[in-house]
Amino acid sequence: MKSLNPEIDGVTGSESNPMSTADPNSNRIQFGDRSANTDPDPGHAVQDIYEQIFGEPWSESSAANKLPPTMQGFVQNAAKQPTEAVMNGFRPDRVPVYAELVKEFAVCDSWFASVPAATQPNRLYVHSATSYGMTNNDTGKLVGGLPQKTIFDSLDENGFSFGIYYQTLPITLFYRNLRKLKYIDNFHPFDSFKKHCKEGKLQNYVVIEPRYFDLLSNPANDDHPPHDVGEGQKLVKEVYEALRSSPQWKEILFVITYDEHGGFYDHVPTPVEGVPSPDDIVGPDPFKFKFDRLGVRVPAIIISPWIEPGKVLHNPLGPFPTSQYEHSSIAATVKKIYKLPQFLTKRDAWAATFDSLLTLSTPRTDCPEKLPEPAKLREVGAQEQAKLSEFQEELVQMAATLNGDHKKSIYPNKLVENMTALDAIKYIEDAFNTFLDECNKAKQSGVDGSQIVECADKNKSTPPNSKNFFQKLLSCIVCDP
Repeated sequence: MKSLNPEIDGVTGSESNPMSTADPNSNRIQFGDRSANTDPDPGHAVQDIYEQIFGEPWSESSAANKLPPTMQGFVQNAAKQPTEAVMNGFRPDRVPVYAELVKEFAVCDSWFASVPAATQPNRLYVHSATSYGMTNNDTGKLVGGLPQKTIFDSLDENGFSFGIYYQTLPITLFYRNLRKLKYIDNFHPFDSFKKHCKEGKLQNYVVIEPRYFDLLSNPANDDHPPHDVGEGQKLVKEVYEALRSSPQWKEILFVITYDEHGGFYDHVPTPVEGVPSPDDIVGPDPFKFKFDRLGVRVPAIIISPWIEPGKVLHNPLGPFPTSQYEHSSIAATVKKIYKLPQFLTKRDAWAATFDSLLTLSTPRTDCPEKLPEPAKLREVGAQEQAKLSEFQEELVQMAATLNGDHKKSIYPNKLVENMTALDAIKYIEDAFNTFLDECNKAKQSGVDGSQIVECADKNKSTPPNSKNFFQKLLSCIVCDP
């Protein structure tokens, strides 16, 4: 995007990484603009990211030395797969929806992942400003539900509404509190999104969840390798155009970002100083991570008719000298806009807010009504018979906790063994619909909506007029792995 606006701190093509950081004469791989379908995706676990940032493999002694972030270890870390994959990006014309939004609104060129770790820990930060000690995709903790307070809880406590529009299974259910019966009506199929936009009935805080499974009839649009990035562009276009045509358009602040960098190269050093642990929880062995540094930079586009076209959001000016833009900035900005009384953790109290972009005295009337048509960026079709990724397996396993299958002998390994994307999506949809139906029946029967659906060993009792299934459901939902 730097080619569209030189003010953006983007790649120029002069950047490179050595094949070996230990060899000063090592061949170097130059950064290019030939991004293509990538399968499998590059490493982005804690140890991979450490090597990418600091240029040497993780070890206790290396971590104790507090090396400077050189951003020179991407190629070395990717040595077991084609190294060119991590050293290429998309030209603006290949992602025309993003190119148009960057020209018309704002891009933040200093937004970092909240933690130098995998997908789910970073996603947890978006709505709760902590991963509650998780540095990897810990299936047991995820499917059982993380216990921390979320921005959803904070909004609800203060009289504000929220809505979660899902296309597969809402991964926001990895938060235990969102399994409260009173929140069931906050989940909506994505098909309802356009309708709510048209009617002007969007909630105060809205989350759009993409499709996570790749089917021929309904391709994935989450940009996760090997899914077609063109489908992700279609999703953003669809969401933007629905918002733009809504009577609520003048009230909209729309943020697009990614959970983490996926193992792909970036030249901007990740912040390693002055980052507060959100809750003083230390991660598990062997890393014992203290959550005191950020991950690699990720894309972030911010859209509103109150933003001047072509704005670039650089390093923040507060609220603390070391504050940065990261996923907790979303919760921090929501708190500021709605004047919520408390921060969630020390991290969102520290994170920079992006409301400073809203500088216009009146909303623009020249915002585009339509965005460019994206092109297909993957030559092959959806691989709906492919083996599930780790993330997709986690979604299946969470669905199993929603319908009680986690009590069966097939859980967890046999449940996902030999399961394809086609099998998984049918299983997940059936499980989630069963969960929603029975929760709604329970609410109608008088069950306290503030209760979390949880284990029977918590001495919860079900009202006599509740359905038998819900009595069973109370006894089988995992709450503490």
